[in-house]
Amino acid sequence: MINLLSDTVTKPTPGMLKAMMSAVVGDDVFNEDPTVIKLQEKAADMFGMEAALFCPSGTMTNQIALKVHTKPLDEVWCDVRSHIYQYEVGGYSFHSGIGIKMTDVEGGIVSVADLKALEHPVHDWLPRPKLIVLENTCNKGGGTCYDLQDMRDIYAYGKQENLALHLDGARLFNAVVAKAYSPSEIGSCFDSISICLSKGLGAPVGSLLIGKRDFIAEARRVRKVMGGGMRQVGYLAAAGMYALDHHVEKLEEDHHKARQLANALARMEHVLECKKPETNIVLFEVSSEIGTAAEVCEKLKDRGVGAVPFGAQVIRLVTHMDVSMEDISQANLALQKVLNS
Repeated sequence: MINLLSDTVTKPTPGMLKAMMSAVVGDDVFNEDPTVIKLQEKAADMFGMEAALFCPSGTMTNQIALKVHTKPLDEVWCDVRSHIYQYEVGGYSFHSGIGIKMTDVEGGIVSVADLKALEHPVHDWLPRPKLIVLENTCNKGGGTCYDLQDMRDIYAYGKQENLALHLDGARLFNAVVAKAYSPSEIGSCFDSISICLSKGLGAPVGSLLIGKRDFIAEARRVRKVMGGGMRQVGYLAAAGMYALDHHVEKLEEDHHKARQLANALARMEHVLECKKPETNIVLFEVSSEIGTAAEVCEKLKDRGVGAVPFGAQVIRLVTHMDVSMEDISQANLALQKVLNS
């Protein structure tokens, strides 16, 4: 199987496994795991922020951020394509008792003007806006990226309106590579950032929440009540350290693979539209003449290619380090057989 379901399917490389097995560990609940501490300090330093917290998942880091930034009856603003709305089981309501108000922008990349359109009067019967959440890259937008100046403009707008700004950066390093800005430049644009280590970076588990020291101190308490306190987790933190040290530059290879897929798809008979990928996600729309997206994905699976239905007629392919250029060539052959029939 050429697995293009997601970049979460990667396996640790031999070098990463070696780093994991040689990790020095302790009890992280007592803040005594030296490898976790080293990873947290490294991440905070990369983004020019004060502290970081290692967590099991990006959903947890996002939900902790929502909880710490808000109180019940507050409101968070994001795009309708945002992971916090689409794929976190309504956790904003469950954990934090807050409302949500959304833009609907092509690609999920919002502007200050889009956010201003969400403004509303202060009344007893309306929630109080407290937090803006951006997603970079935007998964459901097709791996789209923010320009640095747009993030700076939104941060300035948030400060003006007393709104905190959180970044869901599950695939942030894909944007860093594609847009050629630095983590520290991004860090200056946000009050908190979540980064995932288990997608394109290839670690088996883990995400980091980054922010000011007081914010992370409170985040540790929320992580505990969510069941995220971990013990000798330095074995996993070592994988994250290795990923940050060795796998960031490799993301451009994944972007190249995505472009190869998109170029081939654009010439196929039953592809109505294929978005030009900015990073490692390819979205394309198929004609109903050959079935729904789910049915086409089953046909692709029968030919050894894993893909995800991303709408009634839209399919998602995601490239990653465990897919070679030879695999991409083979996947293109399978796509041709299904989509040119």
